[in-house]
Amino acid sequence: MITVIVNVRVLPGAAEAFVAASLENQSHSRKELGIVRFELLADEADPCRFVLIECYRDSAAQAAHKETAHYANWRAAVESLMAEPRQRAVYTALGPGA
Repeated sequence: MITVIVNVRVLPGAAEAFVAASLENQSHSRKELGIVRFELLADEADPCRFVLIECYRDSAAQAAHKETAHYANWRAAVESLMAEPRQRAVYTALGPGA
């Protein structure tokens, strides 16, 4: 399993639009067969910070997600809302059940 953690900081006043676009993307992403988990988290201390947690069955599922219309729509919708470039880290699950 591959887990992608994306840290996002949006411009002041852009949180509501970011959340709306991200929840729309999340609802479609969760229907993809290769996605195990897709979460949007809000920072309790900073209303402009968010984390996306995306868990894929394999690298093919991760690549397929990036080709979907809902991902393209999300990227277009949130691009102008970003206060800085997204920070992305990719992890591979280890151990039993991975």
